[in-house]
Amino acid sequence: MHYEKADHMIPPDETLRLGKLRYYEILNTPAESAFDQIAQLAAEIFDVPNAGISFQTDGDMFMKSQVGSSIELPLKNDAFTFFASTSIKSPEGYELGLIYVAAIKFKEATLQQLKMLGLLADMVTEKLESRISIRRTFRAYDDRLHVLVHDLKNPMTTISLQSELLGRIPGVDERASLIADKINTQSKKIIENLNGLLISARKEAHSFKPKKAKVDLKEVLEDVTLNLDLALKQKNQTVLIDIEAPLEIFADADKLKVIFSQLLDNAIKFSPKGREIKISHQTEENEVTILVKDNGVGLTEEDLDKIFLKFATLTAVTTQHENNYGLGLITVNALVDIHKGKLWVESDGKDLGTTFYVALPIK
Repeated sequence: MHYEKADHMIPPDETLRLGKLRYYEILNTPAESAFDQIAQLAAEIFDVPNAGISFQTDGDMFMKSQVGSSIELPLKNDAFTFFASTSIKSPEGYELGLIYVAAIKFKEATLQQLKMLGLLADMVTEKLESRISIRRTFRAYDDRLHVLVHDLKNPMTTISLQSELLGRIPGVDERASLIADKINTQSKKIIENLNGLLISARKEAHSFKPKKAKVDLKEVLEDVTLNLDLALKQKNQTVLIDIEAPLEIFADADKLKVIFSQLLDNAIKFSPKGREIKISHQTEENEVTILVKDNGVGLTEEDLDKIFLKFATLTAVTTQHENNYGLGLITVNALVDIHKGKLWVESDGKDLGTTFYVALPIK
């Protein structure tokens, strides 16, 4: 019998683990066929009637899928004489929950079966990662679109008002008045359409506008690095944040964390074991630029030309076969754009490292 108690899954830093669990937007959501299919596969591999997928929050177990009899975790009785499980882990190594199989009759689990259960746990993580990556990209693109629409309203409103005033000027030429009236009518239609887009955007659960407040970039970068601590330890990598004093700007802290999490995550994935990643900054007038420099696989000139395109095929590959969905930099680009910033990348070539630059206005 193989059984892992749920309370043994809690890592030392519970806050980071729970943060990762909430990040996946999986808690308190209904069951899905894709997860049921994975649980069913587990039951068939072990030839047992019961299987399931659960996630552990702060003291509670959230069941995402359940095949066969309802099972309360952790087990509190001897109803099941056979129980096998394996942890579901995030790519960084946070233990989020488990996938399990159970039966009333006792049986021996083979090493091959347990290995297959581990692969199914990896499939659960893969589904969570790919889904949240797609969601974040769509949200970032939608937010950028709505910010552009909002910004476009101002000049269109000005055009409408100016054309209306032009048509009212005493003694204005009749032809000019007619043209001004047409401009006013068409500009109002455009404003109406833009308002329609913004109304639908405001119905979303979150605001598309960046919630700007005073933010310390050094603190943001330290938080991002801490959240990726397990991933760094797995590859024996270090991050040097070469910023001594607070670096304050007005920006959306949550969106900044997404930006720099993705850039640091990329640096980890595309760098070999034992390498250092350096984060530094440059300040000019009303702009601060953050540099994220790795000593990894580097980029060719062809890579540099298309790195910010959707699903671009690059020569650069992750150093330990980590998953790369081709959407992270698209999300970063959109979020930087929302902040009226600039994003670019430099590399001296293959195996010579890469540096990403994020320029943000201070105010």
